[in-house]
Amino acid sequence: MAAEWILLGAGSVAAILTGIYRYRPARKAPWFLLAGAVAALAAGDVCYEHRRMDLADACYLLMFGLVVLSLLQFTRGGALLVDRARLIDLLAVTCSSLLVIWVFVIGSGGQLGAVNAADVIGGLLLLGVAIRLVVADRRNMAALLLLAGAVGLLAGDIAFPLTRTLAAESAYVVLYLAWGLSALHPSMARLTEPRAPQPEPGRFRWSVLLAASAATPPVVLLIEALSGTIRDGLVIAVTTAVTMALTITRLADVIHQHSQALTREHGLRTANTALVAAADAPAVETAVRAAVDRLLPSHAVRRVMLATDDGRLASLGLPPAPPGSESRSWWAQADEPEERTLICPLRLEPLAVARPSGGALILTGRKDALVAGRDALEVLAGEAALALDRITLVEAIGRRDSDIYLRTVIPNTAEIMAVIDSDQRVRYASPALRRLLDADELPPLTALDDLVHPDDRARVRRALTAEGDGTVFCALRRPDHTQVLVEMTYRDLREDRLVQGLVVTMLDITDRHDPFERRPLADQASDQPAQVNRRSAQHKFRY
Repeated sequence: MAAEWILLGAGSVAAILTGIYRYRPARKAPWFLLAGAVAALAAGDVCYEHRRMDLADACYLLMFGLVVLSLLQFTRGGALLVDRARLIDLLAVTCSSLLVIWVFVIGSGGQLGAVNAADVIGGLLLLGVAIRLVVADRRNMAALLLLAGAVGLLAGDIAFPLTRTLAAESAYVVLYLAWGLSALHPSMARLTEPRAPQPEPGRFRWSVLLAASAATPPVVLLIEALSGTIRDGLVIAVTTAVTMALTITRLADVIHQHSQALTREHGLRTANTALVAAADAPAVETAVRAAVDRLLPSHAVRRVMLATDDGRLASLGLPPAPPGSESRSWWAQADEPEERTLICPLRLEPLAVARPSGGALILTGRKDALVAGRDALEVLAGEAALALDRITLVEAIGRRDSDIYLRTVIPNTAEIMAVIDSDQRVRYASPALRRLLDADELPPLTALDDLVHPDDRARVRRALTAEGDGTVFCALRRPDHTQVLVEMTYRDLREDRLVQGLVVTMLDITDRHDPFERRPLADQASDQPAQVNRRSAQHKFRY
C-alpha cells in the first residue's frame, strides 16, 4: 500500500508542476506550496503504513501548514478574492468557536471516539477557505477541484478512523486526484489572475466579531485557571497565535488599503496641479509621466505614451474599444508574456464624453500593478483630456482674437494677405484679397483650392503642403470666372503655437507680360529659348 501512496503523491505533484509550467499563472507560489503539501501528505501516508506514527504526525502537520499558506496566497489581495477581509473575519470566528468546542465539548483527550478532533478542525478550516474560493468564481473548475480535495480530506479524517475500510481510504485518493487535476485545468491561472481591488466599507458587526474572536482564547484560559487546572494550555496557545495572526493580517490589509488610497489621492492632486499649469501638449505629457511614476512602482511600468488623437493609436496597431462596451479602459497584448498594455481613452470625466480627436493614455507593464492602479489611471486620463481640450480652446480663442484684431487694425491696407490652416482652409483673408477677387465676403470654410484656378491647384497644393517657406505663381479665379495672376509668397508657421498655419502674402502681377520675368537672371539663363517662348505663349493665351 505504501507504493500506491508514493505513486499517487508523485503523480499529483507532477501534475501540479506540469500545470504551472503549461499555464504560467500570475503567481506561482500558492501552487508550489500546494505541491509541497501533497508531497508532505504522501510522505505521512507512507510513514503511517510503516507504523512510524511520530513521523506521520509531523508530515501531516507540515501538510496542514503548507495548505494553509497556499490558500492564503490564493486569497491575497489582487487575486480571485479581491477583498479577503470577510474571509479573515470568518476564519478568526471559526478558530475561536472551535477552541470553545475543543475545551468544553471534546475535552483534553482530543478525541471524538476514534476520530482525531485536531484533524477534523483543520479539515473544516481548509473546507471553509475552499468554499470561499468557489463562491468567488462558481465557474472556475480549478477552485471546484480544490474544494473536492478538501472534502475528500475531511471525509477521510472522519471515515477512516471509524471504519478502517478501503472505501474510507478512497477519500484520500480523491484528495490526490482532485488537487492534481486542479492544476491541469486552464482555469487554474484565473485563481491568481490580478483583479481590481474592491474593498468593502467597514461594518461595526464585523469589527465586533473580530474583537470577540481575539478575546476568546484569553477568556477560555482564564476560565480554566479559575477552575484550578489548565488542561488545554497548548491548544489555547496555538489558537491564540492563529487568531492574533489573522487579526494582525486583517489590520495590515486595512492599513495597506488606506496607504494606497492616500498615495493615489496625493498623486492625482499633484498631477491635477501640473496639468492646470500646462501650456502645451508636451507639458501635459510630462505631467502625465510624472503622475504615473507617483501612482505606480517605477519598475512595474516599461512604457508610457500619451496619444493625443486616434491617428497615432492606429499607427501603433492597438485594438480599439470592445464593441458595445462603455469601459473606461481596455487591455491589449504586450511583447512580454508577463506584461499587458492598458489603454485608457481620453474622456472628459465625470461626463464620460470622448474628445472629438480621440486619443488615449497607453501604459505597458506588469498586469498586477496596472490592475491595482487602473481606476487612478482612468482618472488621470480624464484630467489629461481636460487639459488638452483647455489648451486647444485657449489657442483657438487666441487665434480668433488675433483675426479680429487684424480685421480691425488693417481694414484699408493694400497688403494682400491670408492665413491658411493645415487643411488648406482660409482662416483669415485681408480686405485687399476680397477686393482683388471682387467678393464682399468669403464663404465660411472656404478652401484655398476654391480660389485658385484648376490648372494651378495641384502645384499650389504641393508647394503649401511641403515644409518650409517659398514662392509660387498661380492664377486666382473671380466669381465672374475672370483670372488674376499673383505671386504667392508663403511662410510656414504651422509649428508656431499662436499661428498654427501658413501666412500667405500675394502680389498682383496680372499686368506684367510673363511671370517668369520676375525670376532671377541665373534661372532665366538656364532655360532654353524654345522653353521660354513656349511658356510665354501659354501665358499670353491663358490670361
